[in-house]
Amino acid sequence: MSDYGWGPRSLDDDALARRRPASAEVPVAPGLLLEDVTTGWVGAVVSLETIGGMRVMGLEDRRGRVKAFPLGPGFLLEGAPVTVVEPRRAPVARKAARTRSGSVAVEGLRAATAKASRVWVEGYHDAELVAKVWGHDLAVEGIVVEPLHGVDDLPGAVKEFGPGPGRRLGILVDHLVPGSKESRIAEQTMRLPGAAGNVLVLGHPYVDIWQAVRPRALGIDAWPVVPRGTDWKTGIASALGWPHRSPGDLGRAWQHILSRVDSYADLEPALLGRVEELIDFLTAPGA
Repeated sequence: MSDYGWGPRSLDDDALARRRPASAEVPVAPGLLLEDVTTGWVGAVVSLETIGGMRVMGLEDRRGRVKAFPLGPGFLLEGAPVTVVEPRRAPVARKAARTRSGSVAVEGLRAATAKASRVWVEGYHDAELVAKVWGHDLAVEGIVVEPLHGVDDLPGAVKEFGPGPGRRLGILVDHLVPGSKESRIAEQTMRLPGAAGNVLVLGHPYVDIWQAVRPRALGIDAWPVVPRGTDWKTGIASALGWPHRSPGDLGRAWQHILSRVDSYADLEPALLGRVEELIDFLTAPGA
């Protein structure tokens, strides 16, 4: 060792360094009682601010005096060395993702095994619309949507299905208004043995499922009025200036309409309520 205290480190020095406790990081927080190693000042954290680009905390001693110290190492907390760091920020709660129907999306969804219960709709267009808006909800519940291709023989189809406990049917019918052919078919269906409590027939007032899409979704003020005696889809496509002379033309017209539906907000309330009611019926406890 030189006269000036310089020289090689001894084995005792190394052992002492190894025994020196590591300085843990502690987030600054109001009321945290700290001791500054250099000055011996002991105080509770009462403030945190930026001064000259440096983050500085105020420590108030037991006499009410406040002294400022920069964040960092050089403090004791309950006798142990610590490095005081920025406060931990609470994680920002991620906004729950919503499905097209407005329900909370299930992350990492794997469709449930299909149940025996079913949603029946009149045709492919109805099925595609229900699947687009409520598909996530139905997949969670394991409910399949099937097109009927019309309801003229609905009682026969229901009888063949054989509804019962755990095997329910929710049926969505177009143009289900008092006095209509559809309303008479629905009444006949509900008189079938086993239908009560296991079958629910609901409908909307529109001639066709196309009309359940809000006109504003297509950039029009209202659906055109189709003269009596004219096929409704053909009349609509013609009035809107779309090709309409073949089934393919009408299929493309529907795909255009469907593409403009982004969520439940693009559908009429008269349809929304009925579909939600059918899903509730099929997924109720004990269904």
